[in-house]
Amino acid sequence: MLHATELLGAETYDSAGNFVGRVKEMFIVPDEQANRISRILIGRGKYRALVARAEQIASAEPGRVGLTTDESALELYQPSEAWLAVQKDLLDQQIIDTNGRKVVRVNDVDLTDQRTNGNTELRILQVDVGLPAAVRRLLQGIVPPMAIRRIQSKLPPRNIRWEFVNLIEPDPLRRVKLRMSGDKLAQLHPADLADIMEELSPDERQSIIDSLDEETAAETLAELDKRLQTQVVEKLDPEKAADIIEEMNPDEAADLIQNLEPETSKEVLEEMEHREAHEVQQLMRFDENTAGGMMNTELVVVGEDATRGEVIDYIRFHEISLDQLDNIVLINKDAQLAGTVPVARLVLSSADQRMSELASEPLLSVATDASDKDVFEVFDKYNLRSLTVVNAEKCPIGTITVDDVVSRLCAKI
Repeated sequence: MLHATELLGAETYDSAGNFVGRVKEMFIVPDEQANRISRILIGRGKYRALVARAEQIASAEPGRVGLTTDESALELYQPSEAWLAVQKDLLDQQIIDTNGRKVVRVNDVDLTDQRTNGNTELRILQVDVGLPAAVRRLLQGIVPPMAIRRIQSKLPPRNIRWEFVNLIEPDPLRRVKLRMSGDKLAQLHPADLADIMEELSPDERQSIIDSLDEETAAETLAELDKRLQTQVVEKLDPEKAADIIEEMNPDEAADLIQNLEPETSKEVLEEMEHREAHEVQQLMRFDENTAGGMMNTELVVVGEDATRGEVIDYIRFHEISLDQLDNIVLINKDAQLAGTVPVARLVLSSADQRMSELASEPLLSVATDASDKDVFEVFDKYNLRSLTVVNAEKCPIGTITVDDVVSRLCAKI
């Protein structure tokens, strides 16, 4: 195995053994092969820079690179945004370890050298984010390479395979050209992704949000600190922000929009679909420290005389989100709250059972103006998973989940 830092600065010789220059940079061209060193930049003096292609590399070892051709066959260096530079774009840069769910710094890049058709092909195997690479770089040029390797072999390795690396690229145009997708990021739990984003710079946070689909971006935004939420949203185009916020739960969307600058808030609401904007504006009327300010208006409401089979068909037809399937809310003929049915009880019942027969006791609800303290006490007393919020006419208009309660309590600590 070779390390990038052992080749950067290495003396380079042509096929006749003549000195050509020193390795100044190595490039990956993702459009060609995602892990191959496709070009090396060779510099000699201030003004002369040549490029050797992958097939022109004859050999590579610490401090020395041999070429298959003479100097005249090398190209003059012409910068390209489609090339990913090992030293400039990788070394010392922050990357996301998608397995460890954290942000780490690249200390070195580990390469394998393979003989292919008479030349040596260098491929990236992994990035080194551990102590061995840090020690290697500290001793580079002071201690002989073999002595450095003996020292680092006694230290615990910490590597991330190249296929598990997600680069943080603040420049959207460059990210597109390099085909750095957000697929692996989207596979992280939104809470883990939010933790990662909190360690990054504003530009890097923005880059990640831009790389995610709207649903994942919404889930991640909901997990961010409120201050960072507003920073991210206020940098987005109002239309893009509206598309993301529409995917959030109405209560989370209302809290977020209330924290935006008035002008930004107005622009985002204007870009939102009418129904979603209306729901959010209704929630924004409530004090955030009341049941109305805590509730989510997305709930499953059915008549108390409906059968279990009819309710299951209703849920399937409307493709109800799993987040809404904690309790089914029942109403009577006057549209007033008549009970709630836990989904677990619904699953275990027979198809012809009436929902009124499955309702939990006692019948619990809170008014929109109930304080958050009162809500906490009801949850604690009855060991609830969710609680229905009713208006002045006793009609259900929202629900508060145990997640809402935990989040609110954590915010108060």
